[in-house]
Amino acid sequence: MLAQIRPAITLLVILTAITGVLYPVGMTLAAKALFPRQSAGSLLIGDDGAVRGSLLIGQPFTGPVWFHGRPSASGTTPYDPTSSGGSNFGPTSAAFTTLVAERAGALQRDESTGTATIPVDLVTASASGLDPHISPRSALLQVRRVAAARGLADEQVQRLVAARIEPAFLGILGRPRVNVLVLNLALESLGGGGAMPKLSEEGLRPPP
Repeated sequence: MLAQIRPAITLLVILTAITGVLYPVGMTLAAKALFPRQSAGSLLIGDDGAVRGSLLIGQPFTGPVWFHGRPSASGTTPYDPTSSGGSNFGPTSAAFTTLVAERAGALQRDESTGTATIPVDLVTASASGLDPHISPRSALLQVRRVAAARGLADEQVQRLVAARIEPAFLGILGRPRVNVLVLNLALESLGGGGAMPKLSEEGLRPPP
């Protein structure tokens, strides 16, 4: 019996050491050496040394002086990184149709869009609920409202958006996009709207 158990125990110990210790430690060290910023969460640090957010996780922006990101379906707290997920609404769901209509109505009111078509990413959440990007068209739709709230010229804010459009990866994968946090950080430097809240590095949320 012992002769049969010993190989199994030996194999368990070896595989535990490899997959539970050597592999994760090796990957962590390699990531820190090759991709130090990405392995730390792709954090954006302000000029004052405070964490402003992550390039990979969206955060809620409210008020007319900021560009707004996509709706978030991550529980009761928008962009909660501990509760990532979609709404699970199907395209034929009555609740989903009502929700999209409400969001579209709010955008038409806030952005004074009139009969213009509203980009789909401004009325639907991403699959993760944490998407930090919006389409260039969604950013440009908000230019007039942001410029008016900050007392800036529309053209000045349009140039700010155009300078921060990220192309598709390798030119073919994905679509052009704008990181809302990066855009708002640049917008903050223009003044006229106050400063963004500082975040804790642990939770990436505004302090209570």
